[in-house]
Amino acid sequence: MNVALEICVGTIGGALAARRGGADRIELCAALSEGGITPSEGLIAAALEIDGIKKNVIIRPRSGDFLYDKDEQSVMLADIRTAVRLGADGIVAGALLPDGGIDTEFLRRCLDAADGQPFTFHRAFDLCSDPRRALDLLMAAGVSRVLTSGAAATAEQGIPLLKELVRQGGTDIIIMPGCGVTEQNVARIVRETGAREVHSSASATVGSKMLFRHGGVAMGKGDTDEYARRETCAERVNALKQILNEISEG
Repeated sequence: MNVALEICVGTIGGALAARRGGADRIELCAALSEGGITPSEGLIAAALEIDGIKKNVIIRPRSGDFLYDKDEQSVMLADIRTAVRLGADGIVAGALLPDGGIDTEFLRRCLDAADGQPFTFHRAFDLCSDPRRALDLLMAAGVSRVLTSGAAATAEQGIPLLKELVRQGGTDIIIMPGCGVTEQNVARIVRETGAREVHSSASATVGSKMLFRHGGVAMGKGDTDEYARRETCAERVNALKQILNEISEG
């Protein structure tokens, strides 16, 4: 069983690092610290120029919950069409109803906008009220895969539900564990759930090359260090891929 590795990236440098490390696919985002939102058209276009790796694009207009009003939905549909027009290999999106159910009507519109490209329902799934019912609806709609932590704080903690979802989905949909997937736990997650794909950030802290530094000023949250950031680490990607290769060969 070949186990594919998807890496979420937020920069063009991160996309290049994911390819160097041997990832099978990237999930292209902006603002990974907020859980990922829609990247700019410029970043999408630049990432799509990178050879040798698949590129999925997340469509999420803001951080926070996954209940979107009509204006937000219009933006998302336009962004899906843009990503498809630019050549994205797949779309990553999701939306919920106020009661925690899947917004199947809007999902249908998203799938139509994706124009046949593979569609991943993202971790909005982990905030739905009934995961098993939700998976049935996603399969019926024609969704390709679900990115999920098993409705837990991390994928490792969500192993029991992930295992059930993999069994429930069978060959009709891919269940892709994500959130807290590392070199230390990826083998356990794959072996105990039977997952065919996994998702990770594989990131490390990178220091700024700025020589002049002005402390005490933050661009966002007050406790943010503007001279350090998390970035995709090619070595960590490669370590994950080597473990998955060993599982696949075993």
